Amino acid sequence: MGGATGAIEPEREVLGMLSAWAAEASAGDLDALMAHYVPDIVSYDAIYALQFRGTEAYRAHWQGCLSACESMRFEIHDPRVAVSGDVAFAHYLAFCGGTGHDGSEHTGWMRATAGCRKIDGRWMIVHEHFSAPFDPISGKALFDLQP
Repeated sequence: MGGATGAIEPEREVLGMLSAWAAEASAGDLDALMAHYVPDIVSYDAIYALQFRGTEAYRAHWQGCLSACESMRFEIHDPRVAVSGDVAFAHYLAFCGGTGHDGSEHTGWMRATAGCRKIDGRWMIVHEHFSAPFDPISGKALFDLQP
């Protein structure tokens, strides 16, 4: 992850949590990944549904994503974090996707935002939003854009 130099402690904690999240997603560790979300998470993921409410729905979504790929890849680039008390807001570019069971790679750049709260001394994701720019004429997502 780049862009975290000079961060004060709460920002570092949030960046550390997001870094762990990305590593666990890349490793396909569903239980560890889901431990970062509050039970009533609201997520606007970029694929399959308009929104996911609650860890049960989001876990099923993640399970589908992980089982569709031989391997996953999540990298956080240029993260920015703002913290006020027990609330944090982070945004970053995500290079993500996976290698299918046929060996074909489906990766690309996306935009990501995470809303977090510190609960019982631990930063948790309460809202997550992934999106991809799209071509309004064709309606196709533009995953091949470069930062």
